[in-house]
Amino acid sequence: MTVTTYKDAGVDIKRADDVLNRIKHKITATFNPHVLTSIGGFGALSEVPKQYKDPILVSSTDGVGTKLKIAFNVGKHDTVGIDLVAMSANDVLTAGARPFFFLDYFATGHIEEHVYESVITGICEGCKMAQCALIGGETAEMPSFYREGEYDLAGFAMGFVERDKIVNGSAIREGDVVIGLASSGLHSNGFSLVRKVLFEIHNLKACDRIEGLSEPLFEALLRPTRIYVKPVSKILDCFVVKGMAHITGGGLPGNISRIIPEGLGVSLNVSRNRVPEIFKLIQKFGNITDGEMCSTFNMGIGYVLVIDRKDEQAILLELEESGETAFRLGIVEKVSERETVQVVFNP
Repeated sequence: MTVTTYKDAGVDIKRADDVLNRIKHKITATFNPHVLTSIGGFGALSEVPKQYKDPILVSSTDGVGTKLKIAFNVGKHDTVGIDLVAMSANDVLTAGARPFFFLDYFATGHIEEHVYESVITGICEGCKMAQCALIGGETAEMPSFYREGEYDLAGFAMGFVERDKIVNGSAIREGDVVIGLASSGLHSNGFSLVRKVLFEIHNLKACDRIEGLSEPLFEALLRPTRIYVKPVSKILDCFVVKGMAHITGGGLPGNISRIIPEGLGVSLNVSRNRVPEIFKLIQKFGNITDGEMCSTFNMGIGYVLVIDRKDEQAILLELEESGETAFRLGIVEKVSERETVQVVFNP
């Protein structure tokens, strides 16, 4: 009888190990002095930094969604790892926490070494941007489970915040200022709608050049999610921030309303000049209403701070010096309607 191996079934453990060994130095470069284990253990060990007096754990998990379909289509896999880190690291940051470590999950039917290496390299780059260590992960090769050339990603971030420094929106009051930080583009939300409008309805190709865009379509679509950890951490060190929101699925209204206390609301004034061209293109091609756009996409605003009015100018200056484009979006006010967050587009 012929001897059958795991490799015969489509799973090549050695191939994954070979790639991991090649990029091990990139992974360990994300480590900090608090990481107590190296790569390869059953569980990753990390100590709680001693500077915390009463540390609270803040965790988040997310993926990249159908944005991956664009990466598959054009064979560009070096940025989706940054997206993966960003989605969870930015979420952890909203509680006032600093992301501390990250775990990844990569699943595919058949490991293609250059693809796997590109994705993990991107994850390492994202972890450096988020100032967290990539201390563990899982690589799953599952033959016949995924389409050829496709994979899925999941990420898990954990951070710490002092109990008395937790940011949850409860301190927001009438008269507070809402500050928006510019996004890098679509980030990682709404791609099912993007793909339907651009590739199904209009039969565009990812490599097409569209009037209004200064780059091929896929470059605009795959631009990675901005990671706000470094600039926002500087703000948290120097000022009181009352609430923060990461603008992901649900857009501006859906995410900001999660931190606004009952009885309060805000009318967000968004200049159409600040909306990146990729959003305008999608809206035009899909004949999409402003309301649908705002509840699906970030519309050029990736992160939001709610602060005391007296700190507005100082915070805007600090963000500008950190390389961020930041601006006032609105003022918190008392409302009686159920809809606490409204978006108004200005010319």
